[in-house]
Amino acid sequence: MTDSWDDSYSKPEPAPWDIGRPQPAFARLAEAGLLRGRLLDSGCGTGEHTLLAAEHGADATGVDISPSAIATARAKAAARAAESGEPVSARFEVADVLNLPGLRDTFDTVIDSGVFHVFSDVDRPRYVASLASVLRPGGACYLACFSDRQPGTWGPRRVTRQELRAAFAVGWTVESIAAEAFHVNPVQGTTQVQAWLAAIRRD
Repeated sequence: MTDSWDDSYSKPEPAPWDIGRPQPAFARLAEAGLLRGRLLDSGCGTGEHTLLAAEHGADATGVDISPSAIATARAKAAARAAESGEPVSARFEVADVLNLPGLRDTFDTVIDSGVFHVFSDVDRPRYVASLASVLRPGGACYLACFSDRQPGTWGPRRVTRQELRAAFAVGWTVESIAAEAFHVNPVQGTTQVQAWLAAIRRD
């Protein structure tokens, strides 16, 4: 699995989801002060959301299974620190999000931009349990995933509101699931696709 994801970040053209800036939905969360405390960006890619959270005061950690993505994220953090003359409170580690207990750490906030929807029915409960293992009781998880509102068959599997609620039915409180959009690099004639943004609280 590592090789397949690493390949996504090794091609001359960027992956569809690697747009070089935060998704607007997460930018709004940051502006609202919700990306806070000790924060984990699960499946951080090249680090835009981790860096966004750090810029808004979070002690942010980004993890991804792709060494190439993490190398790019670290380079971004170093460049921004050099540009500002201030240290960036963001760390990046290669890690499997299905095994977050391996981090031996806990967090106040977890964010997931486009990871939940990649998992099969078998791995989805493993992923939710992995998130639960590192999110402190009362902590918040903000999760954006592909929506069943998106027409066509391109891209990852579509997720319904009901599937989100079912996945987080035990040990969590789903506070909201709102219609959103993922911005993507141009693909299939579009630069936006339909998404859900879920706010979920660890019980």
